[in-house]
Amino acid sequence: MAADDLVHDPSRNTSEDDDPLRRVRLEKLAALRDMGIEPYPVTFSRNAEAADLDKRHADLAAGAETEEHVRIAGRIRAMRNSGMFIDLHDASGKIQIFCHKDHLSTEQLTLVRLLDIGDLIGVEGLVRRTPRGELTVNATEVTLLAKSLRPLPEKYHGLADIELRYRQRYLDLIMNPQSRETLRRRSRVVAAMRAFLLARGYLEVETPMLHTIPGGAAAKPFITHHNALDMELFLRIAPELHLKRLVVGGLADKVFEINRCFRNEGLSPRHNPEFTTLELYEAYADYTDMMSLTEQIVAHVAEASAGGLHLSYGGTQIELTPPWPRRSMAELVREHAGVDFLAIEDAAAARDAAKKLGCALQGNESWGHSLEAAFAARVEDKLIQPIHVTGFPRDISPLAKADRNDPRLVERFETYVYGWEIANAFSELNDPLDQRARFEAQMLARAAGDEEAQPLDEDYVTALEYGLPPCGGLGLGIDRLVMLLTDSPSIRDVIAFPTLRPR
Repeated sequence: MAADDLVHDPSRNTSEDDDPLRRVRLEKLAALRDMGIEPYPVTFSRNAEAADLDKRHADLAAGAETEEHVRIAGRIRAMRNSGMFIDLHDASGKIQIFCHKDHLSTEQLTLVRLLDIGDLIGVEGLVRRTPRGELTVNATEVTLLAKSLRPLPEKYHGLADIELRYRQRYLDLIMNPQSRETLRRRSRVVAAMRAFLLARGYLEVETPMLHTIPGGAAAKPFITHHNALDMELFLRIAPELHLKRLVVGGLADKVFEINRCFRNEGLSPRHNPEFTTLELYEAYADYTDMMSLTEQIVAHVAEASAGGLHLSYGGTQIELTPPWPRRSMAELVREHAGVDFLAIEDAAAARDAAKKLGCALQGNESWGHSLEAAFAARVEDKLIQPIHVTGFPRDISPLAKADRNDPRLVERFETYVYGWEIANAFSELNDPLDQRARFEAQMLARAAGDEEAQPLDEDYVTALEYGLPPCGGLGLGIDRLVMLLTDSPSIRDVIAFPTLRPR
C-alpha cells in the first residue's frame, strides 16, 4: 500500500517521528536533495494557466497535437500510472500532464517518481488532446516548486469536518472549490461596491482603528494599552464619528470607508468579533436618500457578483429588485404582535406590554428599548424579503436626527433581508446641543448598568459646533451581504480566517 493510500487526518497533532505519512515524504525530500534538486526554488516563469489553455484549445480535436510550447505551474491533485498522468490544478482550473520516457530524461523520470499528491510543480511541454478528449501537456521538463510534507485529506471525502475547514482554511481552499468561489465572490462584491461609489463622486478615506473613546455604536469594545503613551485604547467599534469629522472639515461632501470593526461580543452564525462594513456619509442628503442608495448598492453588487437580482438563500427565494417596502417599527409590531406602542405613553407600560409578548427585560428599560425588544422578538425573523424598517426610537439612536413628526422617534432605518439586519442609516444629528444632551443621557444609562451605552466624546461635540452640514449616513454589513449572495449558512464561511473558540 502506498503511503498516500492511508487515510490522513490533518487534525492529528502528531510529531515528525510517529507520522508515517510525513516520514515517507521527508525521505523523498532527502532523496531529491541527494540528487542535487532544490525542492523549494526561488521562482518559476510561466506563460499560461489551465483555464486559458482550455479556452484557447476548445476546438482542438481528440487525438490532435499542437506546436504550442507552454510553461504552467500548479498543485498535483491526482497521479495515475506511477506519475505518468498527473492532474495539475492552478488557481484557474485543471489540466492533465503526461510524463513519459519518450519526452523526459532519466533524471526527470526519477524526479517524477519522487512526487506526491499536494506537491507544487512547474511543467514545460507541448499541448495536445488525448484520443479520449483530455487536454494535456506532454511534459518535456518538470520542476519541483515546493515539496508537500503533509498529505492532503482523502480525495473522495474531502475536508468534511466543518470546524477543521475554518481552522485550516488553507486546506479548505485546496480541497473545496465552493470555498474558493465564495471568497472570490466576496472580493468581487467589495470591488463592485468601491467602483460604484467612486463613479458617483465619493472619496475613499481611512480612519483610525485605535480609538481613545469607543464611540459610533452601542457595543462592547476590545481594550488594549499603548505602552509609550501609557494610555488605554479601544479597537474601533465603528468609524462613524471620525468620518463625520472629515465632512465637518470639508474634505469632501461624500466620503466612504470599507472598514474593519471589532466588537467584544458573542459568536454566532451571523456574528464574528471582527467584521467588515461599508460606512459612508453624504452632505445635503437625508435618510430617505440613504434608502435609495442602499437599494442601488445592493442591486449593483448582486448583479456584478452573482449575475442577477433573484437569489436563493437556504432554499428561500429572495427578490432584490428595487424599490423595497418601507414600514415603521411600531407599525410592524402592531401588525405581527397586536400591540400599538405609539399609543403607550410611559416606559413602565411599554415594559409591561413587551413582557406580555415574551420579551426578557431587566426591568429598567425605556419606552424605546421595550419597543425594540418587541420588534426583535416578534417581527425580525419574519422579514424575509428586503424591507427598510423606519421609525426607530430616539432613546436607542443617540446619533440620529429627531423625527420631523414624532419626537419619540428618529430619522433612522435598518434594512432587513432573510430576518437579518444588513444596513443601518440615519439623517445624521448635527445639532451640537442636542448631541451633547443625547450623550449625557447615554452616560446616565451607562451609570445605571448599560455597558453598551455610548460615552461622551467631547471632541466630536466640538467638531459639531463648527458645523456639520445636513447629512445622511449609511453602514452596510459586507459579511452578511456576502452570505446572502453566496448562499452561505454561516458568517465563518465568508470570512477567510474567522474567530474560533480554543480547541
